[in-house]
Amino acid sequence: MSVIVEHITKLYGEQKALDDVSFNIKSGEVVGFLGPNGAGKSTMMKIMTCFLPQTAGKASVCGFDVSEQSLEVRQNVGYLAEHNPLYLDMYVKENLAFIAGLHHIANPEKRISEMIEMTGLQVEQKKKIGALSKGYRQRVGLAQALLHNPKVLILDEPTSGLDPNQLQEIRNLIVQIGKEKTVILSTHIMQEVEAVCDRVMIINKGKIVADKATSDLKTLEGGYAVITIEFDKEPDIALLKKLDGIFTVSVINAKTLELHVTTERDVRTDIFNYAVKNNLAVLTIHKEEKKLEDIFKDLTKQQTIKA
Repeated sequence: MSVIVEHITKLYGEQKALDDVSFNIKSGEVVGFLGPNGAGKSTMMKIMTCFLPQTAGKASVCGFDVSEQSLEVRQNVGYLAEHNPLYLDMYVKENLAFIAGLHHIANPEKRISEMIEMTGLQVEQKKKIGALSKGYRQRVGLAQALLHNPKVLILDEPTSGLDPNQLQEIRNLIVQIGKEKTVILSTHIMQEVEAVCDRVMIINKGKIVADKATSDLKTLEGGYAVITIEFDKEPDIALLKKLDGIFTVSVINAKTLELHVTTERDVRTDIFNYAVKNNLAVLTIHKEEKKLEDIFKDLTKQQTIKA
């Protein structure tokens, strides 16, 4: 395992930022760590990177305990904080050379060139960091985090404040990095998780409320699909509601309905049979599964663990 977290609790005075959090992350996984603001995402990341001590529990990264072996943990972790700390008066290559010196990297010029190419900084490498756009500053931050070739990369809100083009470029870069390293990505942007992550953990009020493969998250209890259906004449809603797998029926107009249905099986066959038995014709039917954003909203409204 790249990361093992066991019963971590973190208190700030009387406030419980993390409440008995446990999870494991395998080598090579790209994991999205989701939660609303104040849910405990950044606190968990700071514990994993040895910036903050936990109040209770234990955690290890690449087999090294974050409390007892913090130097070894830092040697194996690359960290990009939400507010990217950069020396704005330094040139890009100068800044990377400084970081390489802190890590005692052998043959730093070669490694800096590799990172500049990987992060797409070739055109900007001779500029001062203060003259770069936010997107390119994020690239510098990623280059810094990757310079010592860590096994685990931890990114806290890496695309915050980027324009759509910059956002897509950074996402593509994260996907590329994820082919070789374990990546933990903190975000509250649903599209980001679906675009780059293999697995999703959702945290709310300091507790893990879901931990699933991204493709499986929509099968959580309470998941549903929405079917919009138009008949040729007004249907009998009371009979339709009796069909197994239909949770709710909303009337859009006399002939058009919106149905919330189970995702466990396809109920459209039952709906067509209902139409035939009741001398109705189906003019249009459209099915849309519950979106990850809807699931996130549902889970973060709740207090109990549903992982």
